[in-house]
Formats: sequence, structure tokens, C-alpha cells
Amino acid sequence: MANATSANLKLTVQQTGENPGTWGQITNTNLLILEQAIGGYATVPSGSGSTLTFSDGALSNGKNKVLKLTGNITGNVNVIVPNDSTSGTPPTKTYIVHNGTTGAHTVTFKTQSGTGITWSTTDKGKKILYSDGTNIEEGITSTGSLITDNITTSNLTVTNDTNVSGITISDNVTAANNITTTAGNMVDQIGEVRTVPRLDKSASYTLTLADHGKFIRTDSNIVVPVGVFTNSDAGKSISIFNNHASSSISITRASGAVLYWVQTGADADRTLSSRGLATILCVGNNTFVITGGLLS
Repeated sequence: MANATSANLKLTVQQTGENPGTWGQITNTNLLILEQAIGGYATVPSGSGSTLTFSDGALSNGKNKVLKLTGNITGNVNVIVPNDSTSGTPPTKTYIVHNGTTGAHTVTFKTQSGTGITWSTTDKGKKILYSDGTNIEEGITSTGSLITDNITTSNLTVTNDTNVSGITISDNVTAANNITTTAGNMVDQIGEVRTVPRLDKSASYTLTLADHGKFIRTDSNIVVPVGVFTNSDAGKSISIFNNHASSSISITRASGAVLYWVQTGADADRTLSSRGLATILCVGNNTFVITGGLLS
């Protein structure tokens, strides 16, 4: 009579007194299957799709922990975790799967009669997946809050509310909902995002690109430059606060700079009275608009 096997890894289950003379060999095979499941790696040719093997009491590619799908695909393909011949359902198991195929087509890792997870035509990444006995599900995903420490990444996409601490992002952050800091401040290259950084000046000062997003506290004149702000800088703004107790300051244009006053639309130098506040917005190459209080 054939030996019984376990439901998921198809280990040989030996009863008392069974398999005299081969018990040790069968046990060693079981241990090798466990090694596959814990840390095994296999490449799976998938150019035309494939079905993993799950043989009773034997090493099989579908029992490995890590699978790399390989081959050039010329159409959308499926890689299938087969149903058990006895139960009619797929085994429950976790996988780390790397889509190492070439070709701009989708790859779906799925159960024989259920659903699965699909790599897009451009996604050649790795996924942590698991079979729940019916379908293949993604092991790391979040539809609610995700609390994570110390992530370093080049791009981060957030699809729901996310609480993070110790996160370093060298490139883009895309958030469909909220990014919440539970302690400390959210800071970019200019400073804390909820605070306008202050720059103190005590002598006549010419604006620079580095002043974008800041306010200048000064009691001296300000020069709007030429040849510094270009079309690509449109949208950058600088605020100016006249901190002098009694005297006005001048906001003058360098030769070739255009400074439109929002109140009249006129292009001219401006005067900012004591304790007045003005904001200058770049709208194009060497072109600015200015608005504010106590501005003339």
C-alpha cells in the first residue's frame, strides 16, 4: 500500500513498522523537501507558461521557497500551482517569486482553479506570495494603515493612510491619501514643510534661487535679479518682511527683470513700508509678480 502524504508539502507520512530498510532514505527525502520549503531556490522556465510540480514524497520545483521565472515570453502567460490529486485543492504555501522573464507581457502566478497575482508588462520585480488553499494572494500589501520603521527607497507610492518613522526617500513620493508623522516634523531640503524658513539680511541683498520657499527679514533694500530665474523656475516664490521700525525699503529690478504689481499690473520698482510684507512670484524667464501689504 502506498504511503500517506502530508497535505501541503507532500511529505511521506510513515506509520509504525512501515518501510523497513528504506525508512532512513524516506526520512532524508522528507528533510530535503523541508529544506526546499524553508530556503530552496529554483528557476522555472516560463516562456510559454508553466505548471509547477508537486510530487508525492519527492523533491519538486513547486516546493521551493524562492522561484525565479525565466524565459522570453511572447504573450501573456500563467504559472500555475497545481491542485492536489486527492483533495482537489492547491497546497497552502508561501513563495518569494521573481519575474525574471523578458518580453513586454504579463505574468500571472495563480492556482489551477483559482485566481492569482499578475506582474504588469513592465514589472520585472519580486513579490512575496502565498496560497491560501484556493487562490494566490500577495503577502505584503496594505489597504489601511502601514506602520514601518527605517525604509530607504528611491520612490515611494502610498495608496492609503500611512504612518512612518525613520523613512528615507531619495526620489519621489506619491500619496493618494495622507502621510502622517506621529512625532517630529516633516522636513524637505528647504526646511520643515509647515514652517516658512527665515533668512535674515542686514545689507542690500539680491535674490537667489536658494531663497525659494523662504521669507527674508531685512531692513535693507532688495534686488530682483536677471539671468537667475528661468521659465523652469516659474512657481517659485519668496516673501520679504521689512523689519525696520520706521523706514521703508526698496525692491528694485535689475536691468532686464520684469516686476508686475498685482494691484495695477504695472512693471516698476516698489517700496515696502516699515513692517510691510511682500511676496514675489516667478512666472517666467526674468519675469515676476509682486503682491503684499504696505506695498507701493
